[in-house]
Amino acid sequence: MEREHIKKLNSSTLAYLGDAVFEVIVREKIVSEKPGDVSRAHHTAVRYVSAAGQALAAKRMVAEGFFTEEEELIYKRARNHRAMSRPQHADPRDYKAATGFEALLGFLYLSDDRERLREIAAEAVRIVDAAGLPSAK
Repeated sequence: MEREHIKKLNSSTLAYLGDAVFEVIVREKIVSEKPGDVSRAHHTAVRYVSAAGQALAAKRMVAEGFFTEEEELIYKRARNHRAMSRPQHADPRDYKAATGFEALLGFLYLSDDRERLREIAAEAVRIVDAAGLPSAK
């Protein structure tokens, strides 16, 4: 799919895909570091894939200029998209920022830009680790 066509996709569609992509990247990281304990792996993954974790990472990356201009535009378009649903377990602002982050990952995945996708995911993990967000109980 061409980048210009992908940019025109609904933000929710990109976020839907990006959510799944980030979940797989995080699970792969956790399993490669500590294989065997699935329950612990799930609780560890939640800190990265939660709205709070994704929002923290996305906001920090924007503030630090980590995203390219194109990436930031995609992030902001999705973040500002009017959602039809309300988050049940997240702050609404975090939920919107996380949606923007997921949409960017979905965009990069469909654009077949796996290297940049992994760079952003790795930076998000680093930011969440540095912040010391707790694992789910």
